[in-house]
Amino acid sequence: MKRIWLICMFLILSFGLIAQDDLTKQGWNFGALPTITFDTDLGFQYGGLINLYHYGDGSRYPKYDHSIYLEVSRFTKGSGINRFYYDSDKLIEGLQTSVDISYLSDRAYDFYGFNGYDAVVNKDWFDDETADYRTRMFYKYDRKLFRFKVDLQGDLAGESVKWVGGVNLLNFKLDLVDVDKLNKNKDQDDLLPGHDEQPGLYQKYQEWGIISDEDADGGFVPTLKAGIVYDTRDNHPNPMKGIWTEAVLMGSPEFLGGENSFTKLSVIHRQYFTLVPNNLSFVYRLAYQATLTGNAPFYYQTQMITTVMKGATSEGLGGASSLRGIRRNRVVGDSYFLGNVEARWKFARFQFINNNFYLGLNAFADFGRVTDKIDFEKPDYYVELDSPGVYNHDDYFDNDAEAIHYSFGLGLRVAMNENFIIRCDYGMAADERDGESGIYIGLNYLF
Repeated sequence: MKRIWLICMFLILSFGLIAQDDLTKQGWNFGALPTITFDTDLGFQYGGLINLYHYGDGSRYPKYDHSIYLEVSRFTKGSGINRFYYDSDKLIEGLQTSVDISYLSDRAYDFYGFNGYDAVVNKDWFDDETADYRTRMFYKYDRKLFRFKVDLQGDLAGESVKWVGGVNLLNFKLDLVDVDKLNKNKDQDDLLPGHDEQPGLYQKYQEWGIISDEDADGGFVPTLKAGIVYDTRDNHPNPMKGIWTEAVLMGSPEFLGGENSFTKLSVIHRQYFTLVPNNLSFVYRLAYQATLTGNAPFYYQTQMITTVMKGATSEGLGGASSLRGIRRNRVVGDSYFLGNVEARWKFARFQFINNNFYLGLNAFADFGRVTDKIDFEKPDYYVELDSPGVYNHDDYFDNDAEAIHYSFGLGLRVAMNENFIIRCDYGMAADERDGESGIYIGLNYLF
């Protein structure tokens, strides 16, 4: 599979980089990022995003009064992102209010099994240039997700200690990959085989009883959360100093209409150190998330609980939000530990089209692992569909293999008015069982 990224930005390097004092922004400002992508199986992606900021009279700049984020993009074969996000500490006096309404459709959502390295990934099965090729969709399923999310924060003890509360309504719809849709207008050599001919892992897990009939097609997951935050950051988009720590208890009670009842705990600690004033910082994030009671459905286990969403999704472990360079959702368990370490350097500042810009470079290392595994019974005997023989345990499971997953890489940042930040990260997996590398283009620093 090949992916081509064409990014259209309003930065023209030939203007030269001239250091100047920052302009004070007032009223409304915006940043926009139109994008075009191409994926062999999903087709062309088209659309864009816009982020509007209102700075009021400018007395709090670069802190804003209101932020409105809109994104609409489509792949020609059905996947897409539709997102509205609003954030403000002025809507309700004394409260930080965040609202997210999103509909996310993914024709090829990654599914590699449970418990990290305990789940074997056979890359030859989805590489159409190998002799053992089965289907490029072997580790995929179709997922549609509707999300309505409201988060509130208020002062508890001064400005640094806050309480948090919120409600998150998630509706998941799952199915086998729509092979007929993806095969439309393809050459004969590129056609994907049908599910009867080559069933994928998601289908096999259903046949083996690892994924129950109740969970196989998704479900409604309503959650309530409450917690506490300690926050001394000097600048929220890219802090140069301070601490940002949160402990959140999240529950999905039956009385809200959910199909499963469970509770989870999320603890995240982030710290920021200035090495060179205004320009160079060292930062890190440590996170632990655990299921305390009940059984979360398998399709919820990829959700990373946090008080602030930095992008359209907060999922992992593996991928843009957690372990960059490692396959998306490669590390899924009932509990996990995550760590990220970064050096952030703002190497150039300038003014362009009456706005303040800076360019930044990042060097990072990510690591994480499952700390409490999802419990399930492995099949003892299985006859493969449409082929004689016995199911081979070692093709799917590697007992007690889970260990820490590592990745590392570099990133580029283009920031306008301190708040609208375009990021491009290139990460490499340290272990071939996690993949090879990944490129991630979006908005905002990781944390």
